[in-house]
Amino acid sequence: MKVLITGGAGFIGSNIADHLEENGHEVHVMDDLSTGSRENVGEGIFFHEMDIRSESAFGLVASGGFDILCHHAAQMDVRRSVREPLFDADVNILGTLNLLEASRAGGVGRVVYASTGGAVYGEPESIPVTEDHPVNPICHYGISKHTVEHYLFLYRYLYGLDYTVLRYPNVYGPRQNPYGEAGVTAIFTLAYLTGAPPVINGDGLQLRDYVHVRDIARANRMAMDLSRSEISGRVFNLGFGTGRSVLELDRLIREYAGTDLSPSFGPPLPEEIRKIALSSDRAREILGWEPEILFEDGLRDLVDYHRDRLEEQGI
Repeated sequence: MKVLITGGAGFIGSNIADHLEENGHEVHVMDDLSTGSRENVGEGIFFHEMDIRSESAFGLVASGGFDILCHHAAQMDVRRSVREPLFDADVNILGTLNLLEASRAGGVGRVVYASTGGAVYGEPESIPVTEDHPVNPICHYGISKHTVEHYLFLYRYLYGLDYTVLRYPNVYGPRQNPYGEAGVTAIFTLAYLTGAPPVINGDGLQLRDYVHVRDIARANRMAMDLSRSEISGRVFNLGFGTGRSVLELDRLIREYAGTDLSPSFGPPLPEEIRKIALSSDRAREILGWEPEILFEDGLRDLVDYHRDRLEEQGI
């Protein structure tokens, strides 16, 4: 297959690109490098530096002959979405509409869309959350990401543009940015390894469902199978179905980092949900996907990854 990954120089997109390239696909990456890094794009992968809102992005998608558009480029910071809702909507909604119009013009075979299970549902009524749970986001980011799901349905209904939606949990692993406001595993890991304890917002009892990026990459590859009609127009949650508290995450990272430091605590953030965990029963039954990397194993590898990078930098 010929695949274009938007946001493919970022954390999740670049891991998907590597996974697809290793499995013999022709992989193209579109990224404006506002948060991604050119260093994340491996040899053998075609790179296009473009903003998804641009005319050049439209032209590439419309004329590129892509079988799959794997759409990961987004404004993905929950806190920024609250501070700058117009920017959030401009990137996540209008930017995606630019790509959908181009996909329609270019005859793209399927759009695989990275949505969010951690933000679209709001405070869940029960856990684990299934795809049939009411959607009541409590942040602008969750609203903008879910709005795109409605546009995908519309473009399939009106124009026959095929799609599959993957709703992500908290994704962690190599290349996650430890310097932003998102990506708690990377932020905490780097903080402890450099001797600067992190701040936990609230009491630390918030629950999140953590899945390793390599498992997420596998799910994307499975969702690209154009011959499988049962995944056309479907939404899939990806998760373990059980939550891990921030306190537990913090304890494990401190253990693997070998530090006696402790975190400090700050006020809770009103735009962040209290608890979430996603049922992947539908993904297991239809995609044949389930997470394989245990949290403890993945987290230990992540600490080693950041420790090695710091040693390479002489820190």
